[in-house]
Amino acid sequence: MADQYTFQDPVKQYPKPDDSWKQEQPGAGLEGRMHPTPDAGEKTYRGTGRLEGRKAVVTGADSGIGRAVAIAFAREGADVVLSYLPEEEDDAKQVVQLVSQAGRKAVACPGDLKDEEYCERLIRTAVDELGGLDLLANVAGKQQNQESIADITTGQFDETYRTNVYSMFWLCKAAAAVMPPGSAIINTTSIQAYEPSPILVDYASTKAAINGFTKGLAGQLAPKGIRVNAIAPGPIWTPLQQAGGQPEEALSSFGTQTPLGRPGQPVELAPAYVFLASAESSYVIGETLAVTGGMPTP
Repeated sequence: MADQYTFQDPVKQYPKPDDSWKQEQPGAGLEGRMHPTPDAGEKTYRGTGRLEGRKAVVTGADSGIGRAVAIAFAREGADVVLSYLPEEEDDAKQVVQLVSQAGRKAVACPGDLKDEEYCERLIRTAVDELGGLDLLANVAGKQQNQESIADITTGQFDETYRTNVYSMFWLCKAAAAVMPPGSAIINTTSIQAYEPSPILVDYASTKAAINGFTKGLAGQLAPKGIRVNAIAPGPIWTPLQQAGGQPEEALSSFGTQTPLGRPGQPVELAPAYVFLASAESSYVIGETLAVTGGMPTP
């Protein structure tokens, strides 16, 4: 497999799933236990200075898309505060090292995004440790499959909304109060906002809410020079899928419903986040950028 800069057939660029992908992990899941290991650009992403001197907070920064975003931001020149759950420390240590190797400051800040005080502390940490904040990437999410609405407990529904929607609200609210003109907020929605799976009713509905929130907030903050946008990933190979996001038996065909016939890798999302973070996208506001392997969105 060549890196993502080499001219090649995107159908064959990354692997397609098979029975070896079937694996269940407890809790939030760890990237270090996955087979195959997702590609977050650890060995391949090349920065070009597009975020030189920027100060970022990235949630879910230990693994998956958040890991790829943190690596890309650092290699593009940004210092990064990394948010992740305490039980994800082993994965997070690797990202801290990669950010530091890029010559940027990495600030580890473990905690639970369902806690409003922790979300506020994340923003304060950026201001205190980085000298300010001008970039927020809300990537972390909770996804648990259930065959029937009867199986979705109030506790699961509440945790999904607090992780995916409430934390975004708390972080955006705190960030908007300290961000200077030129800053960017990037939220993470999903193909599930447009093509909700029957087994992901609560998760899909949070992603639709994120779309609406993003567009409304974009209009509110644009006059202040703060751009708000979102990215809608398709099926991406991350620990989320093995930690209850999909039924184990579905993992051997995960992502094959896309026109490319394969799931995406986290590194394939990184350039989209960098684009929306950089001044190159200065006239892009309230946009939901789809990275779905060809699955159509409105």
